[in-house]
Amino acid sequence: MKSAPTTPALDKGQGRLIDDAALGLHRDRARKIGLAQPLHQIAIDEVQDRLAEINRRFTRIGIVTSWPEVWQSHFPTAHICADDEVLDLPANLDLVLHVMGLHWAEDPVGQIVQSARALRPDGLFIAVMLGGQTLHELRDVLRRAEIETTGGLSPRLLPMGEIRDLGGLLGRAGLALPVADHLPLRFSYRDLFHLAADLRAMGETNALSERLRKPTRREIFARAAADYAMRFPDASQTGRIVATFDMIFLTGWAPAPGQQQPLRPGSAQMPLADVLKPRNE
Repeated sequence: MKSAPTTPALDKGQGRLIDDAALGLHRDRARKIGLAQPLHQIAIDEVQDRLAEINRRFTRIGIVTSWPEVWQSHFPTAHICADDEVLDLPANLDLVLHVMGLHWAEDPVGQIVQSARALRPDGLFIAVMLGGQTLHELRDVLRRAEIETTGGLSPRLLPMGEIRDLGGLLGRAGLALPVADHLPLRFSYRDLFHLAADLRAMGETNALSERLRKPTRREIFARAAADYAMRFPDASQTGRIVATFDMIFLTGWAPAPGQQQPLRPGSAQMPLADVLKPRNE
């Protein structure tokens, strides 16, 4: 049975940040042209490394993703569902992974709440998403080029959540022992157009509801490409540019009796100054 959303669903149009139909089309196009998988592979490797450090065997796994073809092969027994507003997750799972889609969620707290409700007590939730400084270079040069060319500005890139704010979502969703950390990545591209092609192959192009609905003037992209090459060159490879992707990891546990609890503020038994003292003092 599907869990009910925890917040009222918005109408599929006015007032929404994301155009779900456009996002679906972009993801379908990525599959047709050949999904670019480097970010997914990094996410898979990181998740597997994190699970390997936990002294527990996870047998009932749920994965929330719009890319089942990537994740199913690495977690063959997992129940996989799309990141729809209502998640089709079974109950009593001991691990839920929400991967590479939470940054596109209209209601990220609702997504995490539904994931948490599918967990058994002391079950683990891990989300992997983009955030922070992701594509800050592209955001900057497009903003400059559009203002210089047209005198205005239109929404072109998805707003990215900061790690502190994203970590706060775990507590709001009722998960215990919340942890948020990030993995900054820098990729090298021939130019802005090479980066744009890769974003299309990732399904990560503009799906904002308020995006410009007519073709962008070529002059804007030409200016942005020239500015990108000048301001964000790849220092290790002449004639190339760099693009930042900030991969955010959110981890929390379903509350359970006897679960480890964080120490109360001020309850430390040793002053910090003593901890930091050199051993030879």
